[in-house]
Amino acid sequence: MANHYQNIVVAVDGSKEAELAFRKAIDVAKRNVGSTLHIVHVIDTSVSTSVELLFENMNKLVKKHGEVLLENYRTQATEAGVTNVNTVITHGIPKSILSKKLTDLVPVDLIICGATGLNAVDRFFIGSITEAIVRHAKCDVLVVRTPE
Repeated sequence: MANHYQNIVVAVDGSKEAELAFRKAIDVAKRNVGSTLHIVHVIDTSVSTSVELLFENMNKLVKKHGEVLLENYRTQATEAGVTNVNTVITHGIPKSILSKKLTDLVPVDLIICGATGLNAVDRFFIGSITEAIVRHAKCDVLVVRTPE
């Protein structure tokens, strides 16, 4: 089948838009029997490095939040009938990781992401993560804008 995706990646950051992308990713994974759904969360080090100097435990708290977020998504995907679920938490600049370095983390045929995410400041000054993914990804990209 020409349109069969084996490795589907959904980027999550806790935003409403990421939740919509996650729901769509479950549907796509279920339609692509035998595929693996990779749920990826990037801990943004461009912000946490300066904050970490002020709060020693900030990095641990941010990582724990990401782990809980991913475990919640894993549970939801499994309960929805997705049999192959992989979660990945990594550190870095989300725009760079998700648009250029994702294949270093997981195999990928399709990236699913929300149209926007949590970081409005980055969007204003340096462009959106989604825009970078669409421009630089070497695979298909599905940008989710609606819940349907």
